[in-house]
Amino acid sequence: MTISKENFYLSPEAYLEAEKDGPIKHEYIQGKIYAMVGASDAHVTITANLVALLRTHIRGTGCRLYVADMKARIEPLNTFYYPNVMVTCDERDRNFDYYKYYPCLIIEVLSDKTEAFDRGDKFTDYSELETLQEYVLINQKRMRVERFRRDAEGRWVLYRYNEGDELYLDSIDFHCPISAVYEDVSFFN
Repeated sequence: MTISKENFYLSPEAYLEAEKDGPIKHEYIQGKIYAMVGASDAHVTITANLVALLRTHIRGTGCRLYVADMKARIEPLNTFYYPNVMVTCDERDRNFDYYKYYPCLIIEVLSDKTEAFDRGDKFTDYSELETLQEYVLINQKRMRVERFRRDAEGRWVLYRYNEGDELYLDSIDFHCPISAVYEDVSFFN
């Protein structure tokens, strides 16, 4: 994510209108916009694998899967992000065409440029979403997945998965071998 050259306050309404027709996607953080960067082969392959696995699983459940182009709105923070993968099972989200308020699951595929932000400020911001039950970070350099799950007391509990493990997502009662997430990914050092 890189900051745009415009360093002025943009209203949420103006941002949403500009994003409808703009050739470049931007995330929005408290009135400032940040251009999104491209993705690697591994990043796109992992995301496509997740979409294929999760879409089949949630079909007919009332849950909806969104990928890359749908924003998560964090209204208390005046922020919009584009998660790599997002699932919402909340009927209220059907009322919003360009963003979702009530996701239960957000997945980000890490890259060198976004990893610190995804682990830090973005996770903190996503934590403001009361319906969010799980936040998943997927490493694209090796088979390693970190799943943060909100417990009954509201604390985030970390679960780690490595090669040979089975990934489990409580929020949508989904499980699969971690190798399925990484199918067709080539690792380069």
